[in-house]
Amino acid sequence: EDARFVLPQAAASRIVVTMNCRSLLNFFEHRTCMRAQWEIRDAAGKMLAICRDVLPEIFTAAGPRCERLGYCPEGSFSCGRFPARDAG
Repeated sequence: EDARFVLPQAAASRIVVTMNCRSLLNFFEHRTCMRAQWEIRDAAGKMLAICRDVLPEIFTAAGPRCERLGYCPEGSFSCGRFPARDAG
């Protein structure tokens, strides 16, 4: 990670990750959320599409938590796609 500081800004770099299905499901819950940075949200969306093709029985319902819960658990930070629900 520190070596990236010597690269020019906006230089492309490859990232390799290894995750099991449980970790991927958690990753998709957080990183496909509209509150995630657009770059990681874009990468997560592409990864999710591949996972749905390879293992649809596991990843068909994967995605942002709000879609599964029917409400946004982010409270006042909600993007507005689903009604917000404050903790407590």
